Amino acid sequence: MTETLVARGAAAAGAGTGAVTVAWDADQAVTALYAANYRALVRLAAMLVRDSGTAEEVVQDAFVAMHGGWRRLRDPDKALSYLRQSVVNRSRSVLRHRAVVEKYAPKGLPDAPSAEAGAIGELERSAVVDALHGLPTRQREALVLRYYADLSEAEIATSMGISRGAVKSHTARGMTALRNVLEQFS
Repeated sequence: MTETLVARGAAAAGAGTGAVTVAWDADQAVTALYAANYRALVRLAAMLVRDSGTAEEVVQDAFVAMHGGWRRLRDPDKALSYLRQSVVNRSRSVLRHRAVVEKYAPKGLPDAPSAEAGAIGELERSAVVDALHGLPTRQREALVLRYYADLSEAEIATSMGISRGAVKSHTARGMTALRNVLEQFS
């Protein structure tokens, strides 16, 4: 990510022509990250928040925050890990906010679902996704990051902000719980 650009021209002090190394600026770096990883991050967020529109907002917010804090990023090579962790954390915030809103929202008649909501609803009706949604948050996050996003234990630990041992524990417990639930359906 921290590729350097070589610019030919006068040095800042007015010396002769030579090569000047310039690190990528925030615009270039975030644009490259966006082009390469946007869809995967939206899929990750959608599995966590269960809503594609909200998932897109979560990912957009993560990219905006990264752009704004690019100069504070200690190791630009870890920008993708930072984005993943930001998406997971923002997804948690969305879920917490939803829980509070649902707790205090008046019970009314639901609006007519859109075609997109129907398509997502059909996807969510599969037994595996239903069982996955019944897991505790940390187990669900660990399984989604491991088997859906295909991340290593170290990447999952970084994204979730926990140790590798905790990742192993959450993954093993989640798989056991999924197996038990799915065996009941068959």
